[in-house]
Amino acid sequence: MSHISNVRPEPDRVLVDIVDYVLNFQVDSTLALDTARNCLIDTLGCGLEALTYPACTKLMGPIVPGTIVPNGAKVPGTS
Repeated sequence: MSHISNVRPEPDRVLVDIVDYVLNFQVDSTLALDTARNCLIDTLGCGLEALTYPACTKLMGPIVPGTIVPNGAKVPGTS
């Protein structure tokens, strides 16, 4: 039987650059912040609207009926 290492490799440089950008970039534009806020509100609205369609809501539920995930992420618009 071969040994499988559980040591994580260093992250790719591109991922490190993205994280550094997200954590350190200072947004100074009111227009950029307003646009981002409107995009977030639109995305949430579209997601809530999608919950009115059974084909979408069946994708939201647990794969195994009755599954409870105590520390799972809350999905807006769902119980």
